This record gives sequence, structure tokens and C-alpha cells, in this order.
Amino acid sequence: MNPESVDVTAGLGGFLAFFLLAVALYFLMRNMNARLRRMAYRQEQEPKTPDDDSHPDRPDSSGPKGGRP
Repeated sequence: MNPESVDVTAGLGGFLAFFLLAVALYFLMRNMNARLRRMAYRQEQEPKTPDDDSHPDRPDSSGPKGGRP
């Protein structure tokens, strides 16, 4: 048997693994898109109040205050 004439391929197992990964990626992206769309819709429906910037339940996005401890 000549070693140069042997083709090494992924075969059916490689194809199935790649196909299943592609299907999983499709469903993950579809789910993420729906969640982002839902979040944007809820944000539009939320009434704006003047004190939205100082809401006590939301952490301050500017980081820790006072420098180093």
C-alpha cells in the first residue's frame, strides 16, 4: 500500500459534528436576537422620570469613588 495515495478526511463524524455546531449556533443567535429585541421594547415602554439617573437599585457606572483604599 502506498502511503501517499491515502486520503485522510473527517468523514461522516466530522460532518455531523460541524452540522450540529452550526445548528446550535443558529438557535443561540435566534434566542439572543429575540431577547435583545424584547429588552429594547421594554426599555421603550418604560416611563421616563427625572430621577432615573439616581436610581438607588442601579449601580453607578462611573466605578468606585475615592480612589485607592
